[in-house]
Amino acid sequence: MPLSEHEQRMLEQMERALYAEDPKFATALEGSGLRTYTRRRVYQAVAGFLVGIALLMAGMVAKQVWLSVMGFLVMLGCAVLAVTGWRKAPKPGEQSAAGAPHARRQGRQKRSMMDRIEQRWQRRRDEQGH
Repeated sequence: MPLSEHEQRMLEQMERALYAEDPKFATALEGSGLRTYTRRRVYQAVAGFLVGIALLMAGMVAKQVWLSVMGFLVMLGCAVLAVTGWRKAPKPGEQSAAGAPHARRQGRQKRSMMDRIEQRWQRRRDEQGH
């Protein structure tokens, strides 16, 4: 359930007060959660991609096709992880909770789409004389 505008303003005021009172603690809290997890996952995927390149090159130098194929598969898997992790990462300042601006915007779009569908349905029923 999204927060109302009043609740969001109150939350922002509390966050500003926390930053003003104890900036070190507030910074420590900010780094935790989904954003840090996804960032770490992307960095691990990039490191794995580099390992895949190394395996691919080592397989080519040693003329071992299976090693080159394994390196390619590692690169492919890590690229997929990096891209999906990057897309799921919330933007700085955006929270992953249901009250996030993106989630509210998406809910509004779905609702308006459903409203349009319902209006079209009603128009068709009215045109048919029901």
